[in-house]
Amino acid sequence: MEVRYYVDPDTDLPHIFRHGVTEAEVEAVLSGAGEDLPARQGSRMKLGSSPAGRLLQVVYVPDENPDSVFVITAYELKGKAKTAFRRRQRRNRR
Repeated sequence: MEVRYYVDPDTDLPHIFRHGVTEAEVEAVLSGAGEDLPARQGSRMKLGSSPAGRLLQVVYVPDENPDSVFVITAYELKGKAKTAFRRRQRRNRR
C-alpha cells in the first residue's frame, strides 16, 4: 500500500511527528486489524495497535487508487476513547 503524508508547512516534516507517531506505526495500523470508521468530509479513521503496543487513531483519506491513502494525522488514543476502543474489542471477540 502506498501511503502519503500531510507535511506540516512549519517544519517540512509529516504532521504525525508532532504527535510522536512514526511512519512505521501508521503503516502497521493501516495494514493491521482494528476498526475502520467513517469520519468527516470523506475521510476515515483507523483505530488499532502499533507494533510497540500503543493504541493509535489514524485519520486518512482514501485515494482514487485503491492501494493508496493520504494520511492527515495520527495520534495515541487516551482516556475515554482508549477505554471505549478496548471495550468494543473485547465485545467483538465473544
